[in-house]
Amino acid sequence: MSERAPAPGGLALVESLVNTLDVETGADSLGTPEGRARFGLTEDEVPAAVELRESLRAVLLAHAGHPPHRTVTPLGELLAEGPLLVTVDAADGSAALAPARPGSLTARIAAAVAEALVAGTWTRLKACEAADCLWAYYDRSPAGRGRWCSMRVCGARAKMRRYRAKGA
Repeated sequence: MSERAPAPGGLALVESLVNTLDVETGADSLGTPEGRARFGLTEDEVPAAVELRESLRAVLLAHAGHPPHRTVTPLGELLAEGPLLVTVDAADGSAALAPARPGSLTARIAAAVAEALVAGTWTRLKACEAADCLWAYYDRSPAGRGRWCSMRVCGARAKMRRYRAKGA
């Protein structure tokens, strides 16, 4: 789990959803009333939210250059269920994409992804390379080549495993 600052803008919602599952312990906050309330979900909506979460995780792993952790529904198919509208501010003429159904988690995620695409930040949201972590994090490194949510934890473990594998 990361000690990093949250992702910017709408990506914080994506990061937060992906990080509802602690892969190492199996604890899933979407299984609690408080966890569901954070995303405005009912108990019946949890399976769809989990499917969305794992599809997002697969894409975030791809952003970091890693294969998916399991077979998932393609994210594009899921986000198609969260249509967006173009809104234009009458006062200043600025335009934005907004969820057609504001209460829908899928639509809110679709809007966050669209916002990040426009800002050029979408591929900076990644999932940790460590198979026992897979935590989402925003890569603020200058070159955008971060591999772990935390160099002090997951990065250090990976480096120690490589060191031991060399027979040192």
